[in-house]
Amino acid sequence: MKTQADDIAFGREGVFRTQTGPDGTHVEMPYSGIRTFLRRRPSVDMTGVDIGVYGIPFDLTTSGRPGARLGPSALREASAQLAWGEVWPWGFDPFDILSVVDCGDVPFRRGQVEQMRDSAVAMARHISGAGAGTLMLGGDHCTTYTAIKAHAERHGPLALVQFDAHRDTQKSNWFDHGTFVHHAMQDGLIDPEHSVQIGIRTHYDNDDPIKVLYRDWMHDHGWRGALEKMRQVVGNRPAYLSIDIDSLDPAYAPGTGTPVVDGLTPNDIIQFLRGSVDVNFVGMDIVEVSPPYDHADITALLGASLALEYICARAARRKEDT
Repeated sequence: MKTQADDIAFGREGVFRTQTGPDGTHVEMPYSGIRTFLRRRPSVDMTGVDIGVYGIPFDLTTSGRPGARLGPSALREASAQLAWGEVWPWGFDPFDILSVVDCGDVPFRRGQVEQMRDSAVAMARHISGAGAGTLMLGGDHCTTYTAIKAHAERHGPLALVQFDAHRDTQKSNWFDHGTFVHHAMQDGLIDPEHSVQIGIRTHYDNDDPIKVLYRDWMHDHGWRGALEKMRQVVGNRPAYLSIDIDSLDPAYAPGTGTPVVDGLTPNDIIQFLRGSVDVNFVGMDIVEVSPPYDHADITALLGASLALEYICARAARRKEDT
């Protein structure tokens, strides 16, 4: 007699599948199952892993509306819509090429900023120390500092590639989402002469060596110009990619704490990511997604989609290397 167990199978990397599709593969509907990012296997074992995904549910340093602490769970939920195999227009399933696991969220006691920083650095250090890349789900933008710190310990000062409405370079002894780039420069974690910020449209002092591609520049040069300028600035150095969701116009990404009008379009960043196969990115994050201000989960879906494009670009790089 056929039993329920006969209809249960484990796919690649032990991902749980319960439905059989028309082509004979086992799939799971977006509305069912455990919410790991892109249906990846939950694990903190980095053996053979290429990218470790983890969340930092923290937003105590935001200067605008709160809610980014809910970003990691919203991004995981939205990503269930995207875990369907081959990705257009790449023409392959990146998980046939890369091993990606979801390491869960960074643990820390509520309200304790220093403990969050220490725990988040330890998480990123655990992943990068095993030779894997990181994909961090924020959280407000101060969380990026922790991933940069862990990667800088392994690779030396990084080239920062930052999509943002704000430079986050405010000179201050305080540590928050508007000062983390200043502290990363002060602490020698990034190489400002080989870093670039894209889509900036708020006022910050421009008295450091970081190359700034303001929104007006992007209007004139587009994603192709940004990609070429980034290649010139970064070269083949180890680089870290940080995407603040407020780099996008609020029409596309309303779910954020610090929206700024006249932002980038999704296509600006998507095409940039598709052209970044040759860039030596060691880690990436999506930050400042604030679900309480989202509509129909479009901001979370956009953030998850950008992360998937990044994974596909890393998979394409692996294919070229082999």
